[in-house]
Parts: sequence; C-alpha cells; structure tokens
Amino acid sequence: MSAKTVLYVEDNELNRKIVRDLLRRTTYRLIEAQDGEAGVTMATEQRPDLILMDVQLPKISGIEATRRLRAEPATATTPIIAITSFALSGDEQRAREAGASAYLAKPYSPFDLLGMIRKLAPED
Repeated sequence: MSAKTVLYVEDNELNRKIVRDLLRRTTYRLIEAQDGEAGVTMATEQRPDLILMDVQLPKISGIEATRRLRAEPATATTPIIAITSFALSGDEQRAREAGASAYLAKPYSPFDLLGMIRKLAPED
C-alpha cells in the first residue's frame, strides 16, 4: 500500500511548515500549493486523498477553489478541510456550502488537525 497524499493549499510559509512538521512523523505524503489556482490545478493532476484548504488565498479564495474542485469529477468526493484564521460568522457556512467536508479555525491544535486528517483519510 502506498502512503496517502495530503494537499495543503496555503500561502503562509510558517503555516505550511507547521503542517509539514506534523505530517513528517506519519505515513502521509504532503504536497503543497501557495494559491487557490495552483491548488485546483495540483488537486486535479495529483488526485490527493485529502485537501487542506486555507480560505484566504491569493488569486482565487479557498471557497472558490473548493467550489471548482467539487465541480470536477476527479475531485468531487475528495475530503476537503477548510482552514481559516478569520473565524467570522458565516465563514464555516460558506465553506460547507462550497463543499468542504470539515472546517477548522486558526489557531488550532496540530493534534486536532491530525485527528481530522486521520478521520477523513485514515492511514493504511
């Protein structure tokens, strides 16, 4: 069995490093995109097992990227965890309406994130 792939779409290098360090101790393989457009392209080409999608992204938002991925047959059912540092009222609802499987507000516990990842894309 091959390792499951997680795509992290996040423009902040420090946030990507935290997740990189978190997943380094697991069997997951991490791939990264720095904006919404690159995230959509990478997801459709690489077909990850799970996507971590920041809501506030350059080029297109995480909400719009999630909508586009849900419209693509290749990624229509891929679990997507929407992550935002702006837990404003309505953000979770907008993320879920766009098709997010789960929602996590920053700051979050890395262990909570890992628990969500393992629940939505269990390690082999």
